[in-house]
Amino acid sequence: MSTRCHRRQFLGQTAALAAAAVGTQFFPTPNILAAPAPNSKLNIAGVGVGGRGGAHVEAFLNENLVAVCDVVEGARNGCLGRIERFNKEQELNRPLPKSFSDYREMFDKMHGQIDAVFVATPDHHHATASMTAMRLGKHVYCEKPLTHNIREARLLTLAAREHKVATQLGNNGREGEGWRRLCEWIWAGAIGNVQEAHIWTDRAGIPRRFWWPQGGGRPTGADPTPAGLNWDAWLGPAPERPYLHTYKEGKFQGKPVYQPFVWRGWWDFGTGALGDIGCHAMSGLFTALKIEFAEAVELVKDSGDGTTEMFPTASIIRWDIPARAGMPACKIFWYDGGYYPSREICELAPGQEFPDNGAIFIGDKGKMTGEPRLMSEERRKEFKIPEPNIPRCASNHFAEWVTSCKGGRAAFSNFDHGGPLTEMVLLGNLAIRAGVGKKVQWDGPSMKSTNMPELNGFAQREYRKGWSL
Repeated sequence: MSTRCHRRQFLGQTAALAAAAVGTQFFPTPNILAAPAPNSKLNIAGVGVGGRGGAHVEAFLNENLVAVCDVVEGARNGCLGRIERFNKEQELNRPLPKSFSDYREMFDKMHGQIDAVFVATPDHHHATASMTAMRLGKHVYCEKPLTHNIREARLLTLAAREHKVATQLGNNGREGEGWRRLCEWIWAGAIGNVQEAHIWTDRAGIPRRFWWPQGGGRPTGADPTPAGLNWDAWLGPAPERPYLHTYKEGKFQGKPVYQPFVWRGWWDFGTGALGDIGCHAMSGLFTALKIEFAEAVELVKDSGDGTTEMFPTASIIRWDIPARAGMPACKIFWYDGGYYPSREICELAPGQEFPDNGAIFIGDKGKMTGEPRLMSEERRKEFKIPEPNIPRCASNHFAEWVTSCKGGRAAFSNFDHGGPLTEMVLLGNLAIRAGVGKKVQWDGPSMKSTNMPELNGFAQREYRKGWSL
């Protein structure tokens, strides 16, 4: 059954999704799709097997990789070589996966042989690859952020429910103790009612560490497409543009323009620093603060160099979260590219540097870090640490998804969590589109701004012919 639907039907589905989201992100329900036996091997296809995708290949070597897809021939060949070595080391007599440069062809030819798919592509491919897989009844593990835009995140969440597939978002910290203890402490009143959360990252770059370019326009010219790169498939749903290898001049001279990895800074392909780290850094607070939707978002400050092509080099963004589930309204602040909360908020000593990444929660009874750790010695003495009450992950982030695919408990970052989380994270990028000091009022269930309708087109995208959802 297709997940394409009319607007009235779509909004009805999203209302039901919002009503159920809080409960399912805490205690996932079992996967109910007919599944392989727990001791059998999953037939897995990999979409994106270079870079981050290489870690997925490594994680699933003990299953059965039947197909690998990457637009770069070298990445595919490297992946096949790794699998071949593993097979020899383990004395496994099994064929190498089939190799593809376009996942549409892979699904057309191989869908009958595939149980599950991992997606580790640039952000702009996440929705199309994942949706294709789910419509075919395949379980999906997708890297973060779940999608390139807000509407895609909603559609993937609904599709996972409709097709009853096991899903997992690639925010690996979800396997660990940190977010669980954060929830348990906040729910036990460690700092009273949470009023503010401050989250920061070193992406897209700080003076001592550069990640990728942001804050620029599109360079002119074109370079020959390298042998072994399927540039048309790399562009996928994004508007067509010529391949360009490196910047020929300007502040990024000599650096790669689009590929590999540096695609994150482009609006057409990536989701910026927020998209890269937000689903990691905000996953715990999203659950701990029982968030459904923000009611407003605002770009507090940026570096002033954002364009219609690229994200600004640095930004500060604030989400306004309304009262919900017995919790009062609060605010979430995000800092990237070398911006940080005040030294007073972080209680840094003179000369002490900010950690590259961090989180501070402020309540009406004190402050705590995201680990969690209470920042007041007095509060540490009087607070009784609660017993664990959230189920733990018995394996790791990848294995948890495999278990779910085989009929076990749903993974803790399944799309019921990952979809709404991605919606909130990517709402921050709408604030960047709006500009500094312009508060965007947001109707979460309907996915639209009520005071700046001109932004609503950025909550979705137009797809290049042949790549639509």
